This record gives sequence, C-alpha cells and structure tokens, in this order.
Amino acid sequence: MAENRTSGASVEAALSGELDVAVVGAGFAGLYMLHCLRGLGMSAVAFEAGGDVGGTWYWNRYPGARCDVESLQYSYAFSDELQREWSWSERYAAQPEILAYARHVAARLDLRRDIRLATRVVSAVLDEAAGRWTIRTDRGDAVRARFCVMATGCLSVPRAPDLPGLGTFRGGVYHTGAWPHEPVDFSGQTVGVIGTGSSAIQAIPLLARQADRLIVFQRTPNYSVPAHNRPLTPESQRTWKASCREHRRRALESRNAILYVPNDVSALAVDEAERQRVYEARWRDGGIPFMAAFNDLLLSEGANETAAEFVRAKIRSIVRDPAVAERLTPRDYPIGTKRICVDTGYFETFNRANVALVDLRRAPIEAVTPAGLRTRDASHGLDSIVFATGFDAMTGALLAMDVVGRAGRTLRAAWADGPRGYLGLMVAGFPNLFTITGPGSPSVLSNMLVSIEQHVEWVRDCLAHLRARDVAVIEATAEAEEAWTEHVREVGERTLYPRANSWYVGANVPGKPRRFMPYIGGVPAYRRRCEEIAARGYEGFRLIARQ
Repeated sequence: MAENRTSGASVEAALSGELDVAVVGAGFAGLYMLHCLRGLGMSAVAFEAGGDVGGTWYWNRYPGARCDVESLQYSYAFSDELQREWSWSERYAAQPEILAYARHVAARLDLRRDIRLATRVVSAVLDEAAGRWTIRTDRGDAVRARFCVMATGCLSVPRAPDLPGLGTFRGGVYHTGAWPHEPVDFSGQTVGVIGTGSSAIQAIPLLARQADRLIVFQRTPNYSVPAHNRPLTPESQRTWKASCREHRRRALESRNAILYVPNDVSALAVDEAERQRVYEARWRDGGIPFMAAFNDLLLSEGANETAAEFVRAKIRSIVRDPAVAERLTPRDYPIGTKRICVDTGYFETFNRANVALVDLRRAPIEAVTPAGLRTRDASHGLDSIVFATGFDAMTGALLAMDVVGRAGRTLRAAWADGPRGYLGLMVAGFPNLFTITGPGSPSVLSNMLVSIEQHVEWVRDCLAHLRARDVAVIEATAEAEEAWTEHVREVGERTLYPRANSWYVGANVPGKPRRFMPYIGGVPAYRRRCEEIAARGYEGFRLIARQ
C-alpha cells in the first residue's frame, strides 16, 4: 500500500475536469468505493461533509458510543494486509477507535488525495443529453461525472423534535448524532436526556456518573441485552486473524452476516426449562446474537413473547424500584422488531439516587422553557438537554440533496409515497446513479461492513462490465423496480417487523411515508440474487451503448 498524502492538489486538479465517478460520502462505503475505482483506473473524487473521514463514526462522538457488532467482525475483509496490521482493543471498540480505524484505512490506501472534506453535496442533476451528472456543493463546486455513487450512509441525518420554545433555552443543547468534537463536561449539572433508543442506552450510564442529576425522558421503553464487553487479548486476535477468511465465509452464510452459533429450533418446540436455559446462555454471552436463541423469534408471535418475557423478567430483577422497572419494560411491540439494543449497565443506572425517569406517554413534553422542560404535569429545571432522538434513517441523507433525474423528476417526487428501488442499488429514472446499502437491501438488518463491501464490489464489477462492452448508461427498469419493491414488502410482511412503529418504517419522522425499508430476506439470499442478476447480463437493468 502507498503512504498517505494530504488531500488538496490532486482533488483540485480532478475538479477542474470531468470525472468518471463522483462519490458522495467518505465513510466506510465511500472509502472502499474510492479504492475500487482506483483499481479500475477511473477518475473519482469523494465529497465528505465532515471534517475527516469516517462517516457516522466522525459525527457520533457521544459518551459510550460503540458499534453493536463485535469489532473483529465490523472490519473490512477485502484486504489481508489490513486484517493483519490492525488490532482492536476490545470486543466492542469505542467510537474513537473505530474512527482511528477509518483514518488508518484512508492513510494506508492513500485515499485522502481524492477526498474533498468539509464539503456538503447540495444537488446532483442529470444532463440527459450529455449523459452526465452535475454535482454541486456548498463550497461552490460544480463537477460533472458519468456516474454518481451515493455512499451517504443509512444513519447519517440526526433528527431532533421541533419542540416549542427550544430556542429560548439558556443551557446547552446536544444531539448524540452530532456531538461536539471537544469534551463536554456535565459535572455539577442537571441534565435531561430525551429518548431511550440505542444511543441513549449507551450514553445514559456514563452521563449519570458525571452529572449531578440526570433526568431521562422516555416515550417508548426499549429491549436491551448486555454487551459483556471485554478487552481482546493478543492471543485471541492472533487466533482470529489466522482464520479471518474462514470467519467471513461463515458469517456470509448467516442471515445478518454476523458470525454466531445459530439454534435451528423453535422456541415453542422445547419446554420452559430448556427455553430458560438457552436464554440464560445467550444473556451471559451478550450482544445481538441473543435474537438467534431460537429460529422463529421474528416469525412467530408466541415464540417472540417467550424471549420478550425473559428480558422483561431481567429488567424487573435488575431495577430495584418496581414502579421504575415497570416503566422501563416494553410491552407493545415484539422484541427485535426495533433493533435490539446492547448496553453496559443501562438498567442498573436507574438504581442510582441521581437518576430519574419521566414517562412521556403519561405526561408529554409541552414546551422547552428558558430554564428546562415543561411536561403536562411538571416543570423540570435543566442545565443541559441531550437529544437522543435518532435519525431520518435510510432516506434522509439522499433526500436532503436535490437529486434530479430524467425529465426533471426529483428523487423526492419519486419517493413521495416511500422509497422504491431495484436491489437497493439503483432507482428507475436515475441512470448511472448508484445507492450503496440503499432502501430495499439488507443494510441496517445486517453487519453494515459486510453489506457495504458487497454493494461496492457489485458496483465495481458493474462498471467494469459496462466499460468492457462500451456501455454508456445503466438504469433500473420501472418493471424491475416495482417487482423488487413488492418483494421487499411481501418478505417483510411475513415477519413481525411491521408490528413496531420503528425507524425501519419511518415512524420516528412525522409525515414520513410508512414503508418497511430494509430487505429482511437475509444476506445469503440477497447476495445470490445480486449475483444471478449480474450473471444474466444485468437482468432488470436497461443498458444503452455509447453512441
């Protein structure tokens, strides 16, 4: 691998001409896409809104931020050299270490010279006659490219509720998805956390140790299982690296591309004692493989309830105040239909004398005041407010730009009733524009690094195919898009996922069309479908030869 060079001169030179490919985003998808385009000998520049590479791991710096996939698996597999030379410190490495890994990859692959940082893409407009996309940025760039690859991430647009009076608050306001780069000291403060999703569950235990008083404002309680995080020994890393290819091969055979021991037995096919034994073993091991305790937890309401009640009983056993335990106990959606959370001491935190829980279902927030929050039945004085209210998931980053395709039709108009696409890779009416881990692909229901690699490699091979055959344009057909969108819907309806008002269906964003966005058919089935389509000459895509 080449040594790192600072971005700048080569980016400016590329922007002065016409590019083969414009890449939007320099997270893990954008970095690998740039590397693959280099291998094809294609000119490319990646535009990144952040001040450095890393995508979501650049922005999400809140206390306790970690990935819920084990670090040894949340790593690139395309390079044996990267696998050998990088070592993780913990089972679930913290955000600074994940960001350091992204920076290391950018340096070792010499990618920075083709990345324009602190540059937000505001529009991508198709010139049909010329067969080019014009990419415009907030820095005044206007770049033309034959292809555009949207590597914008699935969880990259933080969403904060529009609360009356927020602008009047005299204290500090923070969002877990856009955390300050400098340390935030909450010592001596009364801090309010709004939300109890994944980021809140990770942050709350640490905030509680620092703040004088912590008030958690909860609308919907969440299921969470322990991480049981621990340091990784040098010996365990050596053992893993010696068989890393085999580990990835086996992971690709699992539904969500995460390596774990499956249990191909129904939860209802065993007696209560055996169920408890299996759940206890999964709880002791920790992490999201808890949901693989039995093979029908996301298919059978009865089976799911056995897992849900096990976790409810754990909450009751951990939280000493029965009334608080009851408010923390989910009851109105199946476990796992909102991404199950992974925590370190979350429920235990509510045993602390300085932590209070406010149930927003009983007493909704009415307004933010200069000194805090007012709910329907009380006023709460606060020095700082932390929004842990999640993201406009999967579509937010794409729709934040003005993307204009054939006949002046915008992506916003095309997705007015919810996202549509073919394989989550392309959208009909938007030729030569690819979406990495877009709606309709396994994406957020899988190990994202695995799904990113698969999509990037599919795009790389597609571009090589087009060049070899002198094809100028590739575009998903409306018929293929309609069939795939319906297939995604049908497969989702066979599961319990649609039973929850989750961000998977856009329920956390007022006015967002309700549609189950990811593909739940599993990574193996999805990969086979993508491979078959390519092998059949890109079935379902219209290929137009160069004139």
